[in-house]
Amino acid sequence: MKRPLRFLHLTTFYPPYSFGGDAMYIYRLAHSLAAMGHEVDVVHNVDAYHLQHPAPPEIAFAEHPRVKRHELRSGWGTLGLLAIQQTGQPWPHDSTLRKLFAAKKYDVVHYHNISLLGPDVLRYEAGGKHAVKLYTTHEHWLVCPMHVLWKFNERACEKPECIECVLRGKRPPQLWRSTGFLDRCAAYVDQFVSPSRFTARMHAERGFSQPVEHLPYFIPRSDEDWQYPKPSPHPKPYFLFVGRLERIKGLHTLIDSWSHIKGYDLLVAGAGAEGEALRAQAATNKRIHFLGLRSQAELGALYRHAVSVIVPSITYETFGMILIEAFARKTPAIARNLGALPEVIEDSQAGFVYDDEKGLLEAVRRMGSDRAARDAMGERGYAAFERWWTPEAHLDLYAGYLNRLARAKFGTPLLDEWHTTSSPAEPVSSAHTSPNP
Repeated sequence: MKRPLRFLHLTTFYPPYSFGGDAMYIYRLAHSLAAMGHEVDVVHNVDAYHLQHPAPPEIAFAEHPRVKRHELRSGWGTLGLLAIQQTGQPWPHDSTLRKLFAAKKYDVVHYHNISLLGPDVLRYEAGGKHAVKLYTTHEHWLVCPMHVLWKFNERACEKPECIECVLRGKRPPQLWRSTGFLDRCAAYVDQFVSPSRFTARMHAERGFSQPVEHLPYFIPRSDEDWQYPKPSPHPKPYFLFVGRLERIKGLHTLIDSWSHIKGYDLLVAGAGAEGEALRAQAATNKRIHFLGLRSQAELGALYRHAVSVIVPSITYETFGMILIEAFARKTPAIARNLGALPEVIEDSQAGFVYDDEKGLLEAVRRMGSDRAARDAMGERGYAAFERWWTPEAHLDLYAGYLNRLARAKFGTPLLDEWHTTSSPAEPVSSAHTSPNP
């Protein structure tokens, strides 16, 4: 390595002011880079977090000494966020952001979810234009004002009808989306990457102006979960759902189907806006158990002892973090044949995909009836995890992108060697508050 690099990451949500798996990816990436000796700054919008969660975060996160968080707080609250959403410009934070960009000669500027920073932030330059600029599409915001291609709040989007969709979703339309403003801002980014080939294709099909390449996610190693397993956290054989309790995650479809499944419990780890309604829906089925939020350590044991995880999302996931969390514990998966989920199953050969209730019931039956076949799928999932989704595998791909972009832009690579280290830190709290993806 020539010298430690300076990284600037920009995102709307970052732990502890965050909700989903994309923020955990940024956290793990920042800590992995810091553990390798690099200097990392992370900018995130605390006002955006408090729009959905007025109280302070419930969980504490360990912070690496070479990772520095910069919290954006405008004092304008909802009005400031509305101004960003409507103009596409981070005007409440403009002076703060420009000072940060000018403060250091950053080598890499990496954008993530910038929905409440605004696309204009893509045009900001760092270090006298000597930085490589990367953008990860953790969601579909670049082609969908509702972020998740969930149309009319009722189904996966088959074709764009954005104005009607945002009005039904009770959000103000973003007129700048029809002016070419986003395309002009996107041209300032050297490379867009996506955690799945599916999501890269979806951006192209929906008319995004820039090419999107593939950079899959990673998670920390969890070898101890299968080498030295804890006792099963549940007395009966079970399948496992992990995720936010929101309609798009599809848990209601599992609850409907579970009355046809005998001999297995369904454990549900997670929390969300639909939690009360989903508990009411499942109230008559004594084999469905809601666990609430669980720490990463507790999730490890839940994954390890499950017959399988089930991911029934009814809209387009951009990757499927739950799948590789299961594979890291040698547990196979069942996933709906939608979005990026079948891609991960196909790459790993570690589970089944289904299209409807009949397919789900058959997958559950096959997974539960043949332990040897189930264990073989778990081994294939772990082998795929080792090949593609470890910190080392991800960071090697990441370094490759940075070097190729730097050669194209400046004629020289950023790095001449790249040493990965141990897994990054996890949240310090042992309470049941770890953010489920």
